Amino acid sequence: MERIQIDDEYSYLQHVYAHAPFGIAMITRKGIWVKANPALTRILGYSVEELKKKRFDKLIYPDDRQRNISQLKTLLQNYPEQNEIEIEGRYIRKDGQIVWASIHISLMPDKAGTPQYYIVTVNDISQNKAAEQKLQETVERYTSLKRYNHDAIISLDLNGNILNANTRAEQMTGCHVSEMAGKSIARFIGERNLQRVLREALDNPAIEQEINTIRHKDGHMVEVITTLAPIIINNKNVGFYIIAKDFTEQRQLIMAKELAENTNKAKSEFLAMMSHEIRTPMNGVIGMTDLLETTTELDDEQKEYIEIIRKSGETLLAIINDILDFSKVEAGMTELQEDELDVKLCIQETLDVLSAKASAKQLEMSFSVDEDIPELLYGDSKRLKQVLMNLVGNAVKFTLHGGITVSARKLYEEGDLVDLEFKVSDTGIGIPDNKLEAIFEPFSQVDNFMTRNYEGTGLGLAISKKLVNVMGGSIWVEKKEGPGTTFVFTVLLRKYDQPRNPKDCKDQHQSDADPLNILIAEDNEINQIVLRKMLEKQGHTVTVVTNGHDVLRTVEQSSYDVVFMDVQMPGLNGLEATRKLRACLPKDKCPMIVAVTANALKEDRDICLTAGMDDYISKPVKSQPVLAVLERVIRERELKTR
Repeated sequence: MERIQIDDEYSYLQHVYAHAPFGIAMITRKGIWVKANPALTRILGYSVEELKKKRFDKLIYPDDRQRNISQLKTLLQNYPEQNEIEIEGRYIRKDGQIVWASIHISLMPDKAGTPQYYIVTVNDISQNKAAEQKLQETVERYTSLKRYNHDAIISLDLNGNILNANTRAEQMTGCHVSEMAGKSIARFIGERNLQRVLREALDNPAIEQEINTIRHKDGHMVEVITTLAPIIINNKNVGFYIIAKDFTEQRQLIMAKELAENTNKAKSEFLAMMSHEIRTPMNGVIGMTDLLETTTELDDEQKEYIEIIRKSGETLLAIINDILDFSKVEAGMTELQEDELDVKLCIQETLDVLSAKASAKQLEMSFSVDEDIPELLYGDSKRLKQVLMNLVGNAVKFTLHGGITVSARKLYEEGDLVDLEFKVSDTGIGIPDNKLEAIFEPFSQVDNFMTRNYEGTGLGLAISKKLVNVMGGSIWVEKKEGPGTTFVFTVLLRKYDQPRNPKDCKDQHQSDADPLNILIAEDNEINQIVLRKMLEKQGHTVTVVTNGHDVLRTVEQSSYDVVFMDVQMPGLNGLEATRKLRACLPKDKCPMIVAVTANALKEDRDICLTAGMDDYISKPVKSQPVLAVLERVIRERELKTR
């Protein structure tokens, strides 16, 4: 090798010092900078003059400072046996950024052999550290995903041997990872499935559908839904992931869902049947009572007896309605029928209905509605009145002296939503504090632990609570000292911007128009008599048939203005008969068809209207709804003749 002259060697070292891509520096044992090459100034962002004014340890990132200083002390203590160390850490640039650097430090002694300076070389490894950090984060994310995944994840090599598995896989197979590693996956999925995975998985995604069970260590099979994923490294398939979801719980949920749906369906059908079976005889009781009271001359004793029969029938019907109402709400079958709603009118009508009972007990009834509540809102007035009726009815029932007050105020208004608060207060017997939680439970009555002085099902408050919840509100009892009770509930209504349509609901007198020709389709003899008598007393001509086939034949032979159609009839039911009438008769020749049914659920009404019926009356039939239908027919007939 050619010898280098001393001058050339010095020039060589100077060149390396000036142009090396890594930093080179000389630092005293006290941390004072003596020399620094250009690369080091670029790495740290300081000029040589600026570095000479700073101690080396002040550039070390605070969290790493103690460790670095400790390593330097160890180096000095072990000299000359140890002459150099490698340190990796973070340093602070002039602009505040953090630099990761790999530093080599060696000791430079004086002529006496005493360490005098540190010779430091610095490599900027920030980019490598960033890549390493990113890789570490990716590995940790993958590890967490794999470890805490609810599905079993098993990795295989190209021979089908298990490389690794997560905790869920251990639970599913009953084997620890150490028991599975290096063993064939065939013990869990079967040899046939393994061979298909190895041969076809890359080209045939349907293979995963064949793996529908995983064998547990104790021998039982776990139903699974499987996904296969190839492990690709450097564009080369090196193995597979088997991801297995335990289908047992999901199957149980599906079965529970199907059972719940079937139960709800059976419940709905049972409600419809019970409604029909109970209301049909009630129609005879209440309908005939209504006829006796309105169409015959009775002496005082007879009136008293009829009044008792009527009240008993209505009480029984109220109990039936409560039970059906509660069952509908429980079955999730309650839907709001929203239309224009007058808060003041809802309260007034509620008090009007209960005023007779209140007067009989000499109770005063009053109400107030704040002026800032809009005159008209949008909501379900029927359901609102039902809640008010339950609360005010209870107040009348449990109040012996004093009175009942109802108030309504606006809590807030936002956009088109209005939140209202209603209070129903009485001066009655009150509710013990230990009973406040129970009163909204079904079949609960405040006094049932002592006596049975008060009639009813105990469902009114339970129904009210559920209806209020459906209307976006809540209900509770205000705690207060002394006698009396105050119920509070809120409902969420919407603003109603359309103008009020004038309605003359009270004008239901019999028109002087010609009598109507009416067909009754009803298979129950008592119901036939009730409805026929009501209609004949109004001067109309009535024909009675007992099934849908007779309806079709009779309508073909004569012209009718109205058909009161029972839904459940032998042979051909009312729905099918209606569809056939609509199909075979021109629209202007088809009579008005009114469903008369003991099924009182909302969906029953919808079914009737969808089948082509024009209106709907539920049993027990009373004079008022029948007269309302007749008035409608007469008005429509008059409009056609103008």
